[in-house]
Amino acid sequence: MIAERDLLKKEMSEIINKAFWADKAKGADSLRMVTETLPAPGSQEVLIQVKAAAFNYREVMIIESGVYPLPVKDTFIPMADGVGEIIAVGSAVSNFKAGDRVAAVMFPYWQSGPFQAEFSGQLGGALDGMLTEYKILPAAGVVLIPDHLSYVEAAAYPCAGVTAWNALFGGAALLPGQTVLTLGTGGVSMMALQFARAAGARVIATTSSSEKIGLLQQFGADEVINYKEQPAWHIAVKALTNGKGADHIIEVGGAATLPQSIRAVQATGQISMIGSMATGDPLSNPNLLLTTAATIRAIAAGHRQHQQQMNSAVAVNKLRPLIDRVFPFTDAKEAYQYYLKGQYQGKVVVSME
Repeated sequence: MIAERDLLKKEMSEIINKAFWADKAKGADSLRMVTETLPAPGSQEVLIQVKAAAFNYREVMIIESGVYPLPVKDTFIPMADGVGEIIAVGSAVSNFKAGDRVAAVMFPYWQSGPFQAEFSGQLGGALDGMLTEYKILPAAGVVLIPDHLSYVEAAAYPCAGVTAWNALFGGAALLPGQTVLTLGTGGVSMMALQFARAAGARVIATTSSSEKIGLLQQFGADEVINYKEQPAWHIAVKALTNGKGADHIIEVGGAATLPQSIRAVQATGQISMIGSMATGDPLSNPNLLLTTAATIRAIAAGHRQHQQQMNSAVAVNKLRPLIDRVFPFTDAKEAYQYYLKGQYQGKVVVSME
């Protein structure tokens, strides 16, 4: 065994890894490829040959403005979403083996329970991320991916999917027959739409484009509201729910859409605060918060147990994500520039295969 570990270290020391690095708040031009020698995994670590990595809006927040609620290194490997094949395991790892297909956990040290400060290290921020050919992670920071998913498909779920799962099932759990309101066609909203329908819930979705109505219906939306045609969309939500309102709202717009979400939520429902993508006037009347008994819950992705539960649901229901475009690894900078334009429908993925 000692001889095998020594051989592994020798072999690992000869692996030349290529990774993209970026600088916080320096923009897309700061992305550049760096070549490095990879060390051997530690006793409780696994070495992954990364097969695909996916973009999330957090990359824009970190690389473009640097305004992000969690710690970020000045220079780092971006992207929290990444999947691949384990090619080596440390001497103390017994629950994974070479050949396993795994996804990284965005917060590798947050295993379960409430979020705490010591769990705040996240891939693609305070910790180097997945835009790399090879990655060493703690064994406790990866999970098996569903067998029916390709690597490109599996890369879509770790951040957006876990966030949506936590929103629907991590607090007041969604029940069959309840109504979920999703905003737009971003990654989290589309994942929440899938999970809600799989759980037997009714889904009302909003969009700014009549062209996207068919897409939302294809993914299971029961009703779709075009908020360009109905800017007071909370009224439409109340009308569609006989005046009751939605039980769960996936709030990705932030302060600009929160006032309408408060008016659209059921009296004792839940609003999951996830993003701040919408433009417009922010919440200007805090007293509006006193008009509802609903819970407003901030979501920071989720823990490893959430990810395992989500993967089980994805596997049982044979769910597949919406993929907009796949770029080769060498074109990662172009992929990021494409993502910046915001014209995608579904996930933008970088493939290393």
